[in-house]
Amino acid sequence: MTAYLISFPSEAMVLTDEEFPIVAAESRAVIEEAKAAGVYVYGGGIDEQLGPVLVAADGSVSAQAYPGSELTGGFTILELPTRADAVAWARTIAVACRCSQELRAFMYDPGSYPTGRLADPGR
Repeated sequence: MTAYLISFPSEAMVLTDEEFPIVAAESRAVIEEAKAAGVYVYGGGIDEQLGPVLVAADGSVSAQAYPGSELTGGFTILELPTRADAVAWARTIAVACRCSQELRAFMYDPGSYPTGRLADPGR
C-alpha cells in the first residue's frame, strides 16, 4: 500500500450558496465510502481564518507561509495498492467536489503511518 495525498486549493472550488451544501454532502459520502473500503487515513479542510505560522530552523516564528507554498482548500489521505486506484479515488473526489484534485504519493516510511499497512515499494 502507498499513502496518497489528494488535494485542491480553495480557489479551485467555485460554488454558489445553493450548491455548497449539496457538494458538502456528496463529498462526505465519498469519504464514508473510503472509510468503508478501509483506505481512508485522514482528511479535512484548511481553516483559512487562522493564518499560517512559519517556524524557522533557528526557532523564530513569523506569521507567514513557507515562501511559494501556501496551502489552502482541502485534502484527503488514502492508502491504496496502486496508482491507478489512487487516480480512480481522485476522480471520484473531483466529481463530488466539482473541482480538479491534485494527486501526490508519499515516500515510503514505515514508521510514519498509523495503520502499518504500507508495503515497501522496493520489495
